[in-house]
Parts: sequence; structure tokens; C-alpha cells
Amino acid sequence: MRFLPVSLTTILVELVDLDETLALFASLQANPVAGIQDMVPAARTLMIRYQREIISTETLASEISTRDLSAKLKPSDHLVDIPVTYDGEDLADVAELTGLSIEEVIRRHTESTFTVAFCGFAPGFGYLVGGDPALHVPRRKSPRTRIPAGAVALAGNFSGVYPQASPGGWQIIGVTPLKMWDLSRDPPALFQPGHQVRFSDMAKSAKVYDLPAEISTISAESLEDTAHFKVLAAPMPAVFQDLGRFGQTGQGVSASGALDQSALKSANRVVGNPVGTGCLEITLGGFSFESTARAVIAFTGAPCPISICDTKGRVQDASPYQPIALEAGDVVTLGQPTAGMRSYLAVRSGFKVKPVLGSAATDTLAVVGPDPVTTGTILALAEDTTALTSVSLTEAPTFALPTAGDIVTLDVVLGPRTDWFTEKGLSTLTDQLWQVTPQSSRVGIRLAGDVALERFDSKELPSEGTATGAIQVPHSGQPVLFLADHPLTGGYPVIGAVAEYHLDLAGQIPINAKIRFRPIAPFGEIAPNKP
Repeated sequence: MRFLPVSLTTILVELVDLDETLALFASLQANPVAGIQDMVPAARTLMIRYQREIISTETLASEISTRDLSAKLKPSDHLVDIPVTYDGEDLADVAELTGLSIEEVIRRHTESTFTVAFCGFAPGFGYLVGGDPALHVPRRKSPRTRIPAGAVALAGNFSGVYPQASPGGWQIIGVTPLKMWDLSRDPPALFQPGHQVRFSDMAKSAKVYDLPAEISTISAESLEDTAHFKVLAAPMPAVFQDLGRFGQTGQGVSASGALDQSALKSANRVVGNPVGTGCLEITLGGFSFESTARAVIAFTGAPCPISICDTKGRVQDASPYQPIALEAGDVVTLGQPTAGMRSYLAVRSGFKVKPVLGSAATDTLAVVGPDPVTTGTILALAEDTTALTSVSLTEAPTFALPTAGDIVTLDVVLGPRTDWFTEKGLSTLTDQLWQVTPQSSRVGIRLAGDVALERFDSKELPSEGTATGAIQVPHSGQPVLFLADHPLTGGYPVIGAVAEYHLDLAGQIPINAKIRFRPIAPFGEIAPNKP
């Protein structure tokens, strides 16, 4: 085993192959180590998030290093049949790569029994192993910007089915009408680790499949006859967020959550809510709504001008980080932020939203959580007052918010794939300023630098878990800083990760600001404690 740093609270255990990875994963599930919070198995790595106040990094590595890796994955008796129309865009290319005819590719694929090894990339995306070795083909050299939902694809020794339309680099050989991810199911993911999977050719099958018409979604409640806010303007859709959705990595679902968690917690304290209550995350201001009832609200995060217009047309200004009392008919308008990117709107008692998989967080990449909030949305207000406390009058920002002209320094933990880059590549990361581009989002900050990050070679990285704050480097050499809605696994090397205490700051960096990465220690493998 190799123990590689990912962040201050996460390590990556590198193993020989998938069998060892799954054996270690099973061992840690059967006999847990105190302090481990979450695990993400992948092709030949296990990413582990843990609590440093309970166990040290070196002690954790020592505990793991003693585990027996000889056990094999035991498939369940559950068999999933996936009907496929074999007309994929890459089917002919797969035939050429394998030296087989198209008919032989289809035959070998349908005669294989696969096992769901693990889930990642997107909710419901299962990495299937056990297929015919003759069908092992590399990813496409140039990934597609959009692969349709239901696409059946191959990459390396894996087969899989894309649960939703998304970018991707796997070789598409067909499409299935079955829904891989449906929130009306329990669990929503059709593939679960250990399930056995067979593919059947719909062109040769007389079987009739009972298919759901639409993927079920769960939205924020919008009730005209209850106390609510009516959204009058939302230049950019706002999203519900809380502290995140944990414990769902087995279905390929990452945590998501507010990008500036300190601001979300402050907003809730200002109105007397529990700190994890769901709030609205508003990007770049311009948001406006009318209240139909008395309410107490607060804005935190990116500072914006706040005005309240009452039913008589009188306008008064309000301050962020302070409770604001509203009367029925008041119209609240948020101007453009003078610094930062994201503001948080809290209301006393909270919004009435249905949690999805235990959280009100909206994951914009995975499309999990309440619907985005746009002009005309009705935001129902909750009425439960049992957990409320006094409003806080002493809240303040925990850091100075950056502006578009600023240089923002972010501390970085080097790893887990720093050694994939040359000395020049590493010095480029740390010495060069990186500009935040307009292509940035809650998924990640896309960065542009004059000099690309140089790697030793362009070999493929087997998919492995990624953490919030990871600095992933695609073939272009222009890095992406992953934020809360990042994919659970990725196939490009991560040169480092922003330290957890700077993640809130990273979530507030505006377009055209520049980032300087500052390593907090040299890169090195983690040495287990000696017995």
C-alpha cells in the first residue's frame, strides 16, 4: 500500500488492483476504524475522510496497513437486466480497437456477467467489472461534451451506463431506456455495489420492459395559501443549501452544500435558527422577492446593498449580518455585491423544503436536491419554532471577501498525484498567478495561466476519488479547483488540494480575480506509525 495525502482530513490509499481495493473497503466496513467518516473506493485506490481529533494520519495509515487484502468481492444474488439498443457512436471504433466485428462486440458484451464494483462520477453511475477481457478499450482521446442519458459505454476494464446527460470520455456502444437514477425508488440508484448485471440486445429480445415515463424529482414546496416569499427577480438561479449531504457515496452522491459555510452558519445564527438550517445561496446579487407575511430574515456572505420597500412605497436600507424584520407586502431587493460572489438568505424557522437523501442541498452537477429558484418561484416558509433561539446581533464575516482585482492566496496540501508533474510543473503551480475564468461554477473554478502545468507523460489515471478543494489537471494543463458540486471520482491527476480552512474563501473568489497557491508542506507519502 501507498498512503498519499489528499487534504488535511483525507488520505488516498493506493493498492495493486481493484480486488485489493474492494477487499480493504469490505474490511473497513466490517471492522471500522474509529474516526473514519467516509470512504470512496475506485479502480485501485480508497479515499478516506477522517476526523483528526480522533485519529492521527499516521495512526490511521498504521491501522489500515495491517488489514487482510486476500478476500474477494462477493457478488450479491441480485441480478439487474439492462436492455440495450446497440447503436452507439463508438461501436465501430470499439470493433476496430478490439479487432472484432461489431456483431462479435455485441455478442461478447451480452454474454458477460458484470458486477457493480463501486459507484462514482455521477449519482447512479456504477463501475462494472467482470466483462470479456477482449472488450477492454481505452477512453476516447477527446472526451465528448455531452453523452446522452442511458448511454452504455466501455473504458479500460469497466463497463457502465450514464445515468444522465453529461460530459464523458468513455466509448459509447449503445443506449438503454432504463433509468439508472430515480428518486422515486429506494434506493434511487439502480446499481448498488455487489449487484450482478447482464446486458441484453433489444433487437433480439421479445421481452417488453415496463419503463418509467420520467425521472422523479423532489422540489421545494410552493404553497400560495401559506406564508411565503414570491421571487420577483433572480438573474442567476438561487439554490437551496445547507451543510451538505453525507453518507451517500455508495450511490455515487457527493456532499454538495454551501460554498461559504461560515456565512451560512452566521445567517442562521442571526435569525436564531440551528446553524445547519437550509438557506438560499444567491450568486452575484440582483435577487428580489415579496413577503406575504411577517418574517425575520438575514443576508450574509457577499455584501450587497439591501433595500426594503413597504406597501406605501417607502424604501429603507438594511445591513448584512443583522436581523431584518419584514411585514406582509414588503419587497426586498438585493443589489450587486461589492466583493465576493455568494450571499446567503436565511429566514427565521427556515424554508419549507423537502430534503433529498437527508439534505436540502442542491447539487447542480448531480441534479440532486430542491429545484433551483428562479423568477416566479414561491418559497414556502416553515412554521416549526421548537428549535429556535434568540437572534444574534454580533455576527460578522470571518474573512475579508475578495474583489475582481485581488490576488487571493490559498494554502494547498500537495498530493495525491504531485509526483505526476515535473519540477517545472510544480513551480508553475506555485509561482504563477491563476486567473478565475467565467466558465467557473459551483462544480469548480476553471483557471487560466500563461504557462500550463507540465506532466512527466500523458498516461491515463484510473478513476479515483476526489475531494472538495482538489486541483485537478486535465490534459490542457490548465487546472480546475473543485468546489462542493464536484464529481465524486475523476480520471485526471490531482496535484494538490486547498486546505479546508480556505474552502469558504475559495467559494467567494469572483471572476477575473487571481489565485496564488501556497503549499503548506512538501509533498511526501504518509509513513504509518511503527508498532
